[in-house]
Amino acid sequence: MSTDATPLLRSPLHERHLALGAKFAAFGGWEMPLEYAGGGVLREHAAVREAVGVFDVSHLGKARVAGPGAADFVNACLSNDLGRIEPGRAQYTLCCDEATGGVVDDLIAYLIGPDEVFLIPNAANTAEVVRRLAAAAPAGITVTDEHRAYAVLAVQGPGSAETVAALGLPVEHGYMSFSTARLDGVELIVCRTGYTGEHGYELVVPWDDATRVWDALAGAGVRPCGLGARDTLRTEMGYPLHGQELSLEITPVQARSGWAVGWSKPAFWGRDALLAEKEQGPRRSLRGLELTGRGIPRGHMHVYAGSTLVGETTSGTFSPTKKVGIALALLDTSAGLAEGDVVEVGIRGRRAEARVVKPPFVQTSVR
Repeated sequence: MSTDATPLLRSPLHERHLALGAKFAAFGGWEMPLEYAGGGVLREHAAVREAVGVFDVSHLGKARVAGPGAADFVNACLSNDLGRIEPGRAQYTLCCDEATGGVVDDLIAYLIGPDEVFLIPNAANTAEVVRRLAAAAPAGITVTDEHRAYAVLAVQGPGSAETVAALGLPVEHGYMSFSTARLDGVELIVCRTGYTGEHGYELVVPWDDATRVWDALAGAGVRPCGLGARDTLRTEMGYPLHGQELSLEITPVQARSGWAVGWSKPAFWGRDALLAEKEQGPRRSLRGLELTGRGIPRGHMHVYAGSTLVGETTSGTFSPTKKVGIALALLDTSAGLAEGDVVEVGIRGRRAEARVVKPPFVQTSVR
């Protein structure tokens, strides 16, 4: 249920999740599975690291930008350089605020062709991304919110290729590329992307056909995984989550996401502010923390170097793979902390020792 007057939206697979005994939680205005009966975060996490799991991430946004020169228009707005990729490929990119360089959202751009780009933003930010693009679009270019036109199923893990291939879907295309295919008469997009650090595929499926594809995956023996495991998996990889590692107050320079910025492009939203911050150097920087003893860090916990407050965690969890507490944290660059340095995290009235590390916390392969 919603905590306010606005009811939570539901995936087209909600009844399937109920039948599987899912425990639900609110994510960006949607009621989505956190974990499943007979599974739980630890088993679901292990399934993705060791075999294969499927996530319903239909709460993610979908938007389409179409019209003559649509790709060039998107490229002049979003941070990464679409000119680096060809049609049939996808790209991680950022929608930044023009004035401050803060991050409105991070998203995946599917380059269909010079006149069409399909976008997958985060659930809570879809309307704002669409609003900003629509307001800037020249005549002849349309920006359409297709949030509930498609479902998205993420098949992730070292066994994902074998599983997807067994359904007759293509699996040989390279990382961050996509192709169209059909499954039981359903036309869908198969993209080599994911948010777990493992080899995987994201299936973009027409909303009304989602149950048929989900049932086919269930028939192949894929373990359903909830967004609890998705969070532990992405934290182990050091992947940012908007609202925690990225936000209007946290720029890509601070989040060490400058690799997703086309610095040499003549135009993108926030370019001047970000170039200035990059040249001057950010006042804080995102780092990894690995606890040396017991304790589970969470977001918004103070980080100390000796008696000095040097920053705050943005995300924290118990790493099911490493069996230790891990966190991402924004640390003051003036503190001069380097990898291997020892800090302390304030956890429930005590300080837990941690080492500064460079994510990812675990070694995997998305390729």
